[in-house]
Amino acid sequence: MVLVNTDYISGKELQMLGLVKGSTIQSKNIGRDISQGFKTIVGGELKAYTQMMNEARELATKRMVEEAEKLGADAVVNIRYASSAVMQGAAEVIAYGTAVKFVN
Repeated sequence: MVLVNTDYISGKELQMLGLVKGSTIQSKNIGRDISQGFKTIVGGELKAYTQMMNEARELATKRMVEEAEKLGADAVVNIRYASSAVMQGAAEVIAYGTAVKFVN
């Protein structure tokens, strides 16, 4: 499966199959929330949250690809990511793009 954030793939003619998406809502445990809260006092990267968001993007991408595979897609183009907080310490990540099939 080819995944790109452009609306084309060089040398390929594409047949659009439709919008595909994948999402997840992730949170860290209360112990991590407390330790990350202390980190905001002194500043610096909140590594537990960085890891959480990376894992969430990976899972959202995997779910998007699974949806594209069900449509018989060869690729997903114009991929975008969005995130939002749904509550303190929890974030939703969505990956979406256009599933396409190679014509040539």
